[in-house]
Parts: sequence; C-alpha cells; structure tokens
Amino acid sequence: MKFEVTILGSSSATPIYNRNPTAQVLNINEHLYMIDCGEGSQQQMMRFDIKASRIDCIFISHLHGDHYLGLVGLLSSLHLNGRKKPMNLFGPAPLIEIIEMQLKYSETTLQYPLVFKATNAEKPEQIFENYDFTVETIPLLHRIACTGFIFRGKKRTRKLVKERIDELQVPVAYFSAIKAGRDYTAPDGTVYANESLTIPPPEPKTYAYCSDTLFSAHYFDQIKGATLLYHEATFMNDMLERARDTYHTTALQAADVAVQTGAERLLIGHFSARYKTLNDLLDEARTVFPDTELAIEGKTFIIDE
Repeated sequence: MKFEVTILGSSSATPIYNRNPTAQVLNINEHLYMIDCGEGSQQQMMRFDIKASRIDCIFISHLHGDHYLGLVGLLSSLHLNGRKKPMNLFGPAPLIEIIEMQLKYSETTLQYPLVFKATNAEKPEQIFENYDFTVETIPLLHRIACTGFIFRGKKRTRKLVKERIDELQVPVAYFSAIKAGRDYTAPDGTVYANESLTIPPPEPKTYAYCSDTLFSAHYFDQIKGATLLYHEATFMNDMLERARDTYHTTALQAADVAVQTGAERLLIGHFSARYKTLNDLLDEARTVFPDTELAIEGKTFIIDE
C-alpha cells in the first residue's frame, strides 16, 4: 500500500527563511489527504506538483493562523476551478463559522458540497474510515483546543504463495476465501492448510501527527508504536521555559516522546522563526532518538510501500 507524506510547510507562527507555515499532504493509495493548511499552501502544492483537485479530506488541528489561514483561499480556488465533488473538512467547531463568514461577505456560494465534522479536543474519536485506513483525533495540550491525528492502516488479507497455488491448480474462485484465512479442499478431498498456501500480511502502518502541544504523557498510549511520528519541535531545549510558556515542545522533548512511545521513526517540524538553520535542532533530537529527520519542505517521507 502506498502511504507517504509530503511536507508543504514546517515553520511555526510566521513564514521565514523560505519556510512556510504548517501544511502536509498524505498520499494513501493515490488518494490525497491534507493535514493543516497554513498560509501559502496553494503555492507550495504547485511548487511540489501536488494537485489540489485530488484532495478529498482536509484535517485542521487548531485555529492558530499558521495552521489554517491558507484554507479559505484553497476552498475558493477549488470553487473557481469548477470542483463538483464533495470536500470533507475536519476541525474545531468554530472553523465552519469562519469559512461561512468569509463566503458570506465575498458573496460566494461554493459549487461543491463542503462536508464539515467538528473535532473534540477533550477525548480521542475516530472521525474517518475507508477501505484502507482510519483516522482518530489525538487530544493535545495547547493554549487553545487542539488535536493531532493518527492515520492507521487496516490489516490486509494474507498473501497467496503463487508457486504453491499454481502447483495445486487452485481455481481463481477460491482465492478470496484463501486470502481471508480459509483452508483449501482439492477435488480429490485433500485439505491444504491455509498456512501452506499463504503468508501473513505485513503489520499495518501508522502515521501519528502531533501538532502544537506542551510535552505531556497523556497522549503517549494512543500514539504508541507509530511507524512514523511527526511531532512539533518549536524550540531547542535551552528555550525550555519559553516552550512551556507557549505550550510548545523542544526538539529534545520530541525525541523523548519517540523513545517513550516506541516510534520507529521521528519527524520534527514547526520550527521557531528564531532558527535560521535547523541542524542544531536535528542534532539535539538525535542525541536521544537517532532515527530523527527534519520536516523539510518538498521532501516526501515513505511510511509504507
């Protein structure tokens, strides 16, 4: 299953040093899903050859401008470009009021349905599901209501051992049942155990997106064992008090989250404008969790393939 994330923006409150505010696009089996939509996200999609028309779901973590100020522009552009299919939007309850006010005063009626579901920052909820994966909210601890999102791939059926299937001349009509775990009974009555005909599927992969948050263990259980963990790392640890005052996390703390939750890989972002270069944040995180990377704009990170 194709499962990857492309970074559109990795700055915090303001765009600076060619870093845009937070935005990411997930590609899951060639369907696109957007997480946060900071200012300039449309230009970033054009820059990195991501077609906005292919996005069917947008997830907004909270209502600080660096996470949603690009949204109304994106929705308007889709309208002007003739979109007809629905757009699913998930975010804090007041978000729909903001959008409707903008549309009202610009006298715009979208040509496509905007399907809005309010998120709840008080408890985890499953907010989306399709054939490939589910999405749950992750309640975080920020100055205003804020959630992260965890994308969990679904367990797939077992894989046929082609050589064995061909050897036994198993009819195609039996394939689905065998993939689902059933044994195969040949025409002569011989029963072949499922384990001899198939191999187990790989374990489902998960992508955990932890937006702005104070370092807190209350969300650790929910993100345990993530294949790829994105965690904000606004400051270095010498700015720990500043991080606490602003309800943010340091690079060292983000690495500690990865260790405590057993993440396979860590991706850090949401960098403060005070940092012109980012290598020091990366080095700090790697002292605790070596398999850490920077959320560099335009870079695509593979979660599963």
